[in-house]
Parts: sequence; structure tokens; C-alpha cells
Amino acid sequence: MHSNSTSGSRINFDSFFSTLPLKALVLTSALMPFHSINATKTNQYNTVVNTNTLTVVAVSSPTIVFKEGQYQHGFGYDLAQDYAQSLNVKLNFKTVPDNAAALKMVAQGKVNFAITTATFDRIEAKKLSSFSATCGDLNSLQKNGLNPEINWVFKRADDPLTETASGFICQSKQNGSIQQLASFYNRNVVKQNDWNVIQRDLKQRLPIYQASFKKTAKQYDMDWHLLAAIGYQESYLKPDSVSPTGVRGLMMLTNATARAMGVSNRTDPTQSIQGGAKYFNQMLNRYAYIQNPDRHWYALIAYNMGPGAVDAIQKRLKSQGKNPNDWINMYEFLSNNQARNGRYKQAVQYVTRIRSYLEHIKNTPTLMTI
Repeated sequence: MHSNSTSGSRINFDSFFSTLPLKALVLTSALMPFHSINATKTNQYNTVVNTNTLTVVAVSSPTIVFKEGQYQHGFGYDLAQDYAQSLNVKLNFKTVPDNAAALKMVAQGKVNFAITTATFDRIEAKKLSSFSATCGDLNSLQKNGLNPEINWVFKRADDPLTETASGFICQSKQNGSIQQLASFYNRNVVKQNDWNVIQRDLKQRLPIYQASFKKTAKQYDMDWHLLAAIGYQESYLKPDSVSPTGVRGLMMLTNATARAMGVSNRTDPTQSIQGGAKYFNQMLNRYAYIQNPDRHWYALIAYNMGPGAVDAIQKRLKSQGKNPNDWINMYEFLSNNQARNGRYKQAVQYVTRIRSYLEHIKNTPTLMTI
């Protein structure tokens, strides 16, 4: 992997741009000369600014992007989303079957850049430019079971968009965003030996409740796979589950929450799924001002810890000068403070495991009855 350089003209901008604050990166690129590019000639940076849209293409994979209902998430997707935010533009994220198709779209100028695992030789053969999607921080991906050989591929090395993107990636490495994203999308969060038990449980129990998950999810415009993942994390899909603190049922509702959601019998699986979905939908609505997929993660930790705890952390983040509505900041706070607060540790495990279960259920067709 050619971690800190671009192919083609082999220009290295990372050492300069990685020292700049994120906002300065965008401003600098707007003021800098366009090198060999004529100011009136079309370039990807101008296209992004003029259309207010960053168009990115990638191949779906556990490391890059994973679709949950109508929403996408994943290490590669979230990183591209953060870059789009730094440019103050919208992200238009496309997926294609393979790296060859992604590289072709870049070469034809149909997208601003691609996120691929293509080899340097294949990229160079297309006369395209690339750099590591982690600014060379391969270890953060490797230790979390992610593919370290991912790169961002651009049409030209001397396009301002390529330059600001390279700087953004290395800034993300410096400020810890790369490490936090990789940690959240950790594919080792569930031990390999445990997947055999999980697979057995899901195969036995999911078909029994699948119809209820689907019907309820449709009512609240949710992905039923996500509801099922929440149910498995809460009770292993056992409707008679009871915790030491008194929460009960398939979706493990407290007595107060059950009453508020109109559930009269917490051990009735249909009622429990309905009550859990209604409560999760309330959490989604509470954080409607946060963009997806971050909104889902906020709603999940609120489902687990209670919205009051989430609000308190948001206030702490804001007082520290950090964006309280950015999942990376929220996740970093929970992770860094989990040793001193058991609730934070539980929340980290809760949301990362649900994300893992969601991906597993979504990608295992043999679990489905229809």
C-alpha cells in the first residue's frame, strides 16, 4: 500500500496538509493555484463546489460500506461522509459490483473519487491517482479485523479535491477519527467461536418472530433486520428473559417503559416487539436533527442508557468545543470513559454488537423464512 503518496505525478501533499485544521484545508484549497490545471478547466473540486455534492463510488464490503434498509454505513462510508461535511457539501454514495467498475467511473469523470481495494498497479495502469484511506495507519484497521488495503482513487493528483482529501485523511489520523471509526466497525467485537452459537440461536428462533419483526418495522418505517438485531442483543430472542434489574421480555422493557408503550404483557413476544419498536422510534424522533446513520447509533445508546444520559454527554462534548451531534465524538467519549463508568462500557458493547448482529442477519439469507 502506498500510504502517503499519490500515483501519477507522485506529488506528496500530506506532510503539509496534515498540519492544518480541517476548515483551513478547505479554505487553502480554494485559494491555492491549480498547478498545471487551467483555472477555467473543469476539475473535480470545482464540480463538487458548484453542485454542492460529493459523489463517491465503492464496492460494498464489510470494511467500506454496508447497507441497512435505505441507509448506508461502514468505515469507508463514514469517512467519506466526514470529508463531505468538511467541505460543507452533500454526499452521494454509489456502489458497484467490483473495483474495475469503480476505477472506470473515476477515469470517465462520472464520480469525484472511488474507495477501492484495487492494487497500485491496477490504479496506475488506468493513469489514476491514489493514497491510503488511513494515511498509512494500517494497524488500526488490521487489529479491528478490517481490510487495511483500502484507498481513495482520483482522476488527477494535482486536482485541488485530491489535495484536500489527502490532507483530510491525515488530519483524521492525527485527531484520532481513523482509530475511533475502525474501533466502532470492529469485526472482532464478537469472538469467532461465539458466532457458531449465535448462528444456531438465530436459525432456531428468528423464523418464529420474523413476521412480527417485519410487520412492526413496516409500521414505523424501519429495517426489520435492525429490530431483530436489537432483540437478539437484548434477550437472545427469548420472550421469557428477565434481568436482575427487572427488565423483561424479548425486547427487555422496563415496567414503566412497557406501560408507556401500551404493553400489558411484557412476556408476550408480539407485544414486546411492538413496544420495543415504538420506544426505539421515539428515540429516533428525539434525535431527528442528527443525520443518518449517526442518528441510529444515538437512538440505540439512548434505548440502552436512557436519553437523559445521552443528553448529559452531549452537553459535556459541547463544553469541550466538540460537535455533540457527531457520532465519532460520542463514541470516543464513551470509549475513553468506559473504565470509570460501567454504563458507558455497556453502551459501547451494546451498539457495536447490534451493528455486528445486524450485518450478520442481513448477510445470512439462510436465516430467513421468506
